Amino acid sequence: MTLLYLVAGEASGDMLGARLMAALRARRPDLAFVGIGGPRMAEQGLVSLFPMDELSLMGLAEVLPKLRGLARRMAEAEADVLARRPVALVTIDAPSFTLRLAGRVRPKGVRVIHYVAPQVWAWRQGRVRKIARRVDRLLALLPFEPPFFEAAGIPTTFVGHPVIESGADRGGAARFRAAHGLEPAWKLLAVMPGSRGGELARHLPIFTRTAELLRQYVGDLALAVPTLPRLVDAIRRAPWPIPPIVLTEAAGKHDAWAASTAALAKSGTTSLELAVAGVPQVVAYRVNPITAAIVRRLITVPHASLVNLLAGEPVVPELLQERCTPEALAEALLPLLTDAAPAGVQRAAFGRVLAQLRPSGGLAPSEAAAEAVLAELAAPQR
Repeated sequence: MTLLYLVAGEASGDMLGARLMAALRARRPDLAFVGIGGPRMAEQGLVSLFPMDELSLMGLAEVLPKLRGLARRMAEAEADVLARRPVALVTIDAPSFTLRLAGRVRPKGVRVIHYVAPQVWAWRQGRVRKIARRVDRLLALLPFEPPFFEAAGIPTTFVGHPVIESGADRGGAARFRAAHGLEPAWKLLAVMPGSRGGELARHLPIFTRTAELLRQYVGDLALAVPTLPRLVDAIRRAPWPIPPIVLTEAAGKHDAWAASTAALAKSGTTSLELAVAGVPQVVAYRVNPITAAIVRRLITVPHASLVNLLAGEPVVPELLQERCTPEALAEALLPLLTDAAPAGVQRAAFGRVLAQLRPSGGLAPSEAAAEAVLAELAAPQR
């Protein structure tokens, strides 16, 4: 058996890793997988070295209290990779952990493939030189990323974005409304406050108050909150104006999106998933003020939402940091809930954006990623 070591650090990377494992196994049944992952990768047979949730941190204020534990886990991961000597280490997103691990093991002869190119093109572009020393190949999700990284000497392959195969466009609106007793005339707002503890703590008070304001103008309003099982209690304890429909399975999430009139989502991949589902949206985000002050000095792109970046214009309202208030969010969401015209403008732009995210050759993104991994394994190690 040929051993491949995979490391994911958060829920989205866990899903990417699981799809990659399935696509690789279909092409190379001799491959065996070890590493660090979550429940989706476990379904594909991975036994995680330690719980992946310990790595799901973001922002200086969130990471600093956990530094000692993260250092211990880093040492454990490094020792395990070097002891097992896999044919390659595939690190998946979560660059603050995975690329540090790559930097430790690559100088000791371990080939490194990093899946999800870090968004250094958005801020602190000088970091690309450090990445070049840590990886043998990058797998990029966005079409404009390969030229940027190739110019820095990093072999990069565009494999398409995983939202294309997420199933977000296959939900059943009628099924969802019937299951939850929602009348056809009721407005449904999908609310995604985030999957990290810090995101939830910052966004829930704002998002619940936003829903309260909207209910004053939209009488027959229902709320759907897709989330992770470990976050259900925190979601339910929040001061919602009406009890939300809380969903933890992908199929339920996709049905909710199909039934949704509009969505309020934290900035990130969720924005693209909603675009696949055709849900008009408002994007919001808050980070710790210290983190925000640092990022503002370094950011080099005009938009936070990937939908807007790919569209080249502000299709989706972005309300970030001090602009992320209940009043501003409610004002931006109300037209999407009550007027078909602005919703239609967003949906038309979604089609143009998503066309850019498909890999060539008719492959699904996970299949294109598997092909890129196998091609790298067959090449001489740099």
